Amino acid sequence: MVPLDGGLSPEMTKDTLALPSSLLYSMKMWKLGCVAFVLFSVAPANAQTPTPTQALALEQQGKLAEAEKSWRQITQADPQDAAAFASLGLVLSKQGKYGQAVPAYRKAIALNPKLPGVHLNWGLAEFKQQHFDAAIAPLSAALADDSRNLQVLTLLGLSCYGARHFEDAAKYLELPAKSDPTNIELHRALAQSCLLAKKYSCALDEFRQILEQDPDSAAVHMLSGEALDGLGRTVEAIPEFEAAAKAAPGEPNVHFGLGYLYWKQHKYDEAKAALEVELSIDPANAQALAYLGDIELKRNAPEKALLLLNKAIHLRNDMRIAYVDIGAILSEQKKYREALVALLRAERLDPAQPDAHYRLARLYRAMGNVVAAEREFARVSELQEKSEDMAPKMSTPMPALREVPRSSQSPSGHP
Repeated sequence: MVPLDGGLSPEMTKDTLALPSSLLYSMKMWKLGCVAFVLFSVAPANAQTPTPTQALALEQQGKLAEAEKSWRQITQADPQDAAAFASLGLVLSKQGKYGQAVPAYRKAIALNPKLPGVHLNWGLAEFKQQHFDAAIAPLSAALADDSRNLQVLTLLGLSCYGARHFEDAAKYLELPAKSDPTNIELHRALAQSCLLAKKYSCALDEFRQILEQDPDSAAVHMLSGEALDGLGRTVEAIPEFEAAAKAAPGEPNVHFGLGYLYWKQHKYDEAKAALEVELSIDPANAQALAYLGDIELKRNAPEKALLLLNKAIHLRNDMRIAYVDIGAILSEQKKYREALVALLRAERLDPAQPDAHYRLARLYRAMGNVVAAEREFARVSELQEKSEDMAPKMSTPMPALREVPRSSQSPSGHP
């Protein structure tokens, strides 16, 4: 299954390599031009150099270390033999020596860019090392040769996911997921990619399909709620988080997500209750502290609010809503310099939000800096042209409930 932190599981069951050495050495015709060639036309440099046939025999007998040694000797005797380097990479991969296999594959491609299967094997070796960015180029080359190869599409999609290229991941994973409707892990990877790429309709479709097979999944209910909220359907998102809270009442972030949605709907009593439950589960949840502090400020309890907001920014220095509220409170207390520091931090975190500019404009005016105040008011007017609502848009999409790690493994049944 795919855990909440965005990783993909379970572990890959076994290596799936594009072309075995025997096939590399038995092919007689190239795809382009149908030009016949003999892979080993050069005789061994001396009697001590093994032949490709001998190396293949060792490999087929499972004597991989001896086969590796033979292929190394062959490549040393003929450094221009692309297929030998490809076979060396394959034997190294079979031993789990992916770091050594990659240079062999690169050398093979440098000598013969058209050598079949090597781009796929190279990409797989990078993927196995969780070098997702590095895997993308060779896998893209492999896909260019066969645009509907499900193995390549899956590996490329998961590599893009691991490299945080979520829009590309969603594109590549679509066909493999459709081809395997019962693979929940693969559909979850696609759903999360769509969600993180802000393709909310795609994400919602996938999550609904997953819920048909796993209706009690708290994680999927949460993700469905995020997708609905991203589509502006916050009222429908709330029951999804309520279902998640019922299925897993102790799950971190469930109650924060629910509280946040209530906050967005201005249901502050319900929001406060959910946020306090979240803090009972995770007292260090900075987002819960920040939104709880905002509720206290809205209830005209600035001292309570300031205590919660300062705790939030102590835990995380990227809590924009907390800095805006701190700036507002300190401005009212005429602590202008401290307020300025907080509001400038809020503005840097998201310059496109008008509320921080509005607060800055009022603060500059109170400080007697008319030029700066007019500049900020002008910025507010400019931003209002894009949005009629002055309320801060903290939630489109919902604040992230998890981090996506730079690690990933393949869904079961896939390479």
